[in-house]
Amino acid sequence: MEPIRQWWVEERIKRVIRNLENHDFKALFVKDREEAKKEIRGHLSPGMKIGVGGSITLREMGVVEMLEKEGYHLYDHWKAGLSKEEVFAARKSQMTSDLFLASANAITLNGEIVNIDGIGNRVSSTIFGPGKVILVAGYNKIVENVEEAIRRVKNIATPLNARRLNLDLPCAKTGKCVDCNSPNRICRVIVIHERKPSLTDMLVILVGEELGY
Repeated sequence: MEPIRQWWVEERIKRVIRNLENHDFKALFVKDREEAKKEIRGHLSPGMKIGVGGSITLREMGVVEMLEKEGYHLYDHWKAGLSKEEVFAARKSQMTSDLFLASANAITLNGEIVNIDGIGNRVSSTIFGPGKVILVAGYNKIVENVEEAIRRVKNIATPLNARRLNLDLPCAKTGKCVDCNSPNRICRVIVIHERKPSLTDMLVILVGEELGY
């Protein structure tokens, strides 16, 4: 990244971190995905059971591969070859894992975290249950406010994910939200973390590179 753009990105991230901390979240900035992986590794302990939310970000970073190689017990419903019953069980187990890892669909400059789910296991696990929650997000997830965050999710993240999943949805064909009533709709539950949930140990890692949808 050229220096002027890097300066702009880092200033935005610093502002978000200040506001996240003002909202009781733990938050930090790392320059790239390798630093983010090192930070995550620092929160691991032997025998830990780790839930992994549906996240392109974590997989682009190689986090899941890293954890598998190091022998951690993962609750990963994206793992190839799982039956429907096993996928469901993995989703439920994420909610009581020792550590839950996920990304955020959007984070506002004012320090709010916005996620939209179709099923709800990811957003549930960011609210209550896991011993610790770590959210990792690239600078591309930073937006002005909650309204822009919801627009971003519905017109960027959701169409891309719908296309990735080969779902028969209008947004997978047009690239934009039409507020459909399709049974395949994947944006059904909106969770806005205005402050850290009272009983949840949550860390937000903001990365100085573009990651995920």
